Amino acid sequence: MDEYVTSDTLHRGAKYFMDSGLASTHSEAMRLLHQFGLHIAAGPELTTSRNHQIALLTLVNAARRTFLGGVEVSGVTRGPLLAPLADADRLDLGIEALGGRLVSHNRMNWPTAVIGTCPSLTSNIPLWQVTWDGWRGGVISRANWNQRLPEARESSLAAALAAAICASEAFAFYAGDHPLAGRRNAGLSLWNPEANWLAFDNSEPEIEFLPSNLWIIGLGNLGQAYLWMLATLPYLRPEDVVLVLQDYDRVAKSNDSTSMLTQPAMIGRMKSRAIAQWLEARKFKTILNEHRFGNLTHRSHQEPPIALCGVDNPETRSHLETAGFGLVVEAGLGSGVQAFKNFSIHSFPSSMSAVELWSGIAEVPQNNASIASAYAPQQYPHLDECGLAQLASRTVGVPFVGLTTAALVIAELLRRLHSGTAFELVTGSLASPEDMEVFPIDSGPYEFGYTKAESNHRTVLSPV
Repeated sequence: MDEYVTSDTLHRGAKYFMDSGLASTHSEAMRLLHQFGLHIAAGPELTTSRNHQIALLTLVNAARRTFLGGVEVSGVTRGPLLAPLADADRLDLGIEALGGRLVSHNRMNWPTAVIGTCPSLTSNIPLWQVTWDGWRGGVISRANWNQRLPEARESSLAAALAAAICASEAFAFYAGDHPLAGRRNAGLSLWNPEANWLAFDNSEPEIEFLPSNLWIIGLGNLGQAYLWMLATLPYLRPEDVVLVLQDYDRVAKSNDSTSMLTQPAMIGRMKSRAIAQWLEARKFKTILNEHRFGNLTHRSHQEPPIALCGVDNPETRSHLETAGFGLVVEAGLGSGVQAFKNFSIHSFPSSMSAVELWSGIAEVPQNNASIASAYAPQQYPHLDECGLAQLASRTVGVPFVGLTTAALVIAELLRRLHSGTAFELVTGSLASPEDMEVFPIDSGPYEFGYTKAESNHRTVLSPV
C-alpha cells in the first residue's frame, strides 16, 4: 500500500505511469523511475565554455528530478564554474550540488548524452549529441553526428533548450512513448520556431540586450523555469535586473519533481522567499508579493512593466491585462498522459484579450485518472475521499516541458528586444518539436527596459 503519498508528496513524473495504467500504485511507478538513469559524457569544451557548462548543468538539474536511478557525468576535470547555476565555485562541485555523480565512464550502460566533443564513444544504447548555435538548439542521434551545430555563437538560452530536449528524448526512450526516441534528431529555433533548426539562419542577430524588469506570476514548474532560463543569460550587470516574485504558496515535496530551483531543504518555506534567496545569490534584485494575483492586483508605474505568468488558472489569467502591465507573456502546459508534453504561449496585448480568452472558462478538467487501478481506495487508507480525489486530479509533470516552454517565453522578449518577429500565440509539443505553430503580431517598439549583455561569454566567472 502507498500509505503516505498525498497530493503534496506525489512525484509528478510517476503520475504518468499511474495514469497510463503502466503502474498500479505510486510505489510501483517510483520503482520504474528508479530504473531510469542517464550518463552524460563531457568533452574538453566544458573547461572554458560557459554555454557548454549551461547545457551540462541544465541537463543534470532537470534529469535528476525524473531519472531517479541517477545522473552520472564523466569527462569533467576540476575547473572554475563559469555559469551561475549552482552554489559552488568549481564545475565538478556544481554538478554534485545539482544532484549529479562524477564517474570515470558509463558504469551502468545507460543512454548517453554527449556535451562537447567525445569522438571515441560507441554503444548499442542511445547516444544523443546535445548541440546548439545562436538561437537554435536540440539533439542529434548517432547516425547524424555530422549535423552537429557549431556551438560557437552566444547561445546560452539555446544551450539550455538543447538540454531540456535531450531530457525529453531520454524520457521518451524509457517510457516507450515515441518509436523513434533515441534514433531521431529533435530541436527547434527560438528565432523562428517554424524553421528547420539545423539550418543556419543569417537573420539571427547576436544577443546584445537583455530584459531588466520582470514580474513573475507563479513560482511553480513554469515560474521557476523562467527564472532558471533568465539566470543562464549573459547579463553584464545582473544587479540591474529587478524581479517581482508573486506567489502565495509554500514549497511542497511534489515541487521537487518538476521545479528547477526547488531543493529538499526548501520544503515548507514560502516559495517567494526561498526563490528570492537563490536569485539574490546571483546578484538579481527581488521584490516579494505573497498575495494571490487577481482583479485587485495593480502595478505601480515604478514596478516592472512586463509580466511572465506561469499559473494554470483561467480566473487568474483573465485578469492579466487589468493589472497595468505593458506586456504580458503567459504559458500553459498540457495535462494527462497524451498531452503532458504540449504547451501554448500567449502574449498580450494581442488580437484577443485575456478577458475574452479566459473569462467564463472553468478550471481545466483533468483526465479521468480516478478510474485507474492506481487510485483504488484500498491503496491509500490514510486518504479520505477528498484526499484521494486531489491525488487523482494532479497532472503529470516533468521539468523538461516547463524548461522548453520557458525558453520560448524568454525568447519572445529577446526577439522583440532585437527587432525580430513578435508572436501572440506559439503552440507545440515535445512529442514533435519540429511541428510548431506561430501567429505573428505587430508589437511596435520595445519600451519595457533592458540592460546590456556581456560582449564575451565564454569565460565569465560565476558570481556565486
